[in-house]
Amino acid sequence: MKVLVIPEDPRLDQYMLKPLIEAALRHAGKPRVKVTVCQEGSLRGDATIAGFEPVKGVIEDNLLYDAFILCVDQDCRAGRVDALKNIESAIRQEFPNKIFVAVCGVQELEVWVLAGMTDFEPAWEEVRAECHPKETYFESYAERHGVSQGPGKGRKALGEEAAKLYAQRVRRLCPEIQSCEI
Repeated sequence: MKVLVIPEDPRLDQYMLKPLIEAALRHAGKPRVKVTVCQEGSLRGDATIAGFEPVKGVIEDNLLYDAFILCVDQDCRAGRVDALKNIESAIRQEFPNKIFVAVCGVQELEVWVLAGMTDFEPAWEEVRAECHPKETYFESYAERHGVSQGPGKGRKALGEEAAKLYAQRVRRLCPEIQSCEI
């Protein structure tokens, strides 16, 4: 099986999504799945969930993949979850022979990485409720651990570390990521 992960912002998100999605698929009993992160630059920010057409275009350009996982930040926008459900429904109807999942990280995808950190101390409910956890928690955590200058501003090192504890921590603390266990 070949899976294409469609991030909201591939420049940084690719570094954490690849190891975390691979861990989710291993947990689902699919250790040999080939995971690629889409580098399509036109799907950034709100354009990613603006509607069906942009996502459809990515799938049409990548029909060799068996499954697609769209990952975006919720950013305290209640309408994002509903928008993703609508896109998911439309894509599944348009491409019935493909697997498609749309998942919204609460509140940002960086929270999935923080969930895998055993020395992360803030109250988890506060982290999940914070509208800007990347700026409030992730960036300072990466800085304190000396990885903020690395690939993805620390997302590669921390994403790989979090993936090691996917089953024990990440999927429990961030239940929305379980949608990626296709």
